[in-house]
Amino acid sequence: MTKLFNNILIAASLLATGAGVTATANEVVRLGNLKFAHFGAVSYIKEIAPKCGIRVEEKVFPKGLDVMQAIIAGELDVGATASEAAISGRAGGAPIVAVAGFARGGARLVARPELNIRSVAQLKGKRVGVTRGAIQEVLLMAQLAKHGLTSDPAPGKDVQLVFLPYADLNGALLGKQIDAMMQSEPQSSQAINKGYGAEVLKPYDTPIGEPVRTMVMTEKFYRERRPVAEKFMRCFVEATRTFIDHPAVAEKYVREVIFKNQITSDDFQDAIRNSPYSYEITPQHIQVTTDTMVKTGVGRMARPPLAKDWVRTDLLDAAMADLKLR
Repeated sequence: MTKLFNNILIAASLLATGAGVTATANEVVRLGNLKFAHFGAVSYIKEIAPKCGIRVEEKVFPKGLDVMQAIIAGELDVGATASEAAISGRAGGAPIVAVAGFARGGARLVARPELNIRSVAQLKGKRVGVTRGAIQEVLLMAQLAKHGLTSDPAPGKDVQLVFLPYADLNGALLGKQIDAMMQSEPQSSQAINKGYGAEVLKPYDTPIGEPVRTMVMTEKFYRERRPVAEKFMRCFVEATRTFIDHPAVAEKYVREVIFKNQITSDDFQDAIRNSPYSYEITPQHIQVTTDTMVKTGVGRMARPPLAKDWVRTDLLDAAMADLKLR
């Protein structure tokens, strides 16, 4: 069976990239990424990059804001983040443009099953874990505001926030240190499948809708290394198409290569149902997300960026047209 999957992987890579492409693989693209199921196609770019004529050096970070800091420090050319990190980064002076969206959704409000929490309103009096500055915080704040609930890390408000890294939220829920969490994927699916979490809702009924995970490039890379940027974008579209068209390849790569068999097939399938791979991004979506961040106070931006000034889809449009996906 492993040999069969390996053959599928190789065949899918050839299908995605085209058999006649020659590879010099001598132009390096420095990529920042995160370790989540829906970031898998971005990670897969490095596997097919030689056939695209580039070499991709991937560095994995704990959260999107760390990717932004690495961009500001000049350590990366391209970064994969949730939209809120890209927006905060741009507001904070990161020289970036948003060029694609590689996944949708990827958030879930999960509570301890024995508490029988079925709605956001029932979070009153509870301790809710979330990662500070993440898109999950934006969605949580939007949900609490929608239901008229106040929140703060200190006791005394309707909901007590507990800020934890993504990697620590599940343990806190299992250990009953928190009552609920707004978590990413596949961690939220893991909590449900292992029995110590129950879904309250997928938080997509706010103006943001399903949040788009955002690929950004530095302005220097986008403008001054245009041929390489075009190759990278084509490679991104090819990697994403492979994961969408060949789910077995996506599952094998994410489970075995990224998570080292630490997640089950059910975890992966449930996660991707809640965070499907995609390509698109629009200035309208980024602007709504920015406006929601301002309204909820997440990111505390002195000068929120206007989406029309930094969302650039021309590279994506060209790659999609070239591969006949439009």
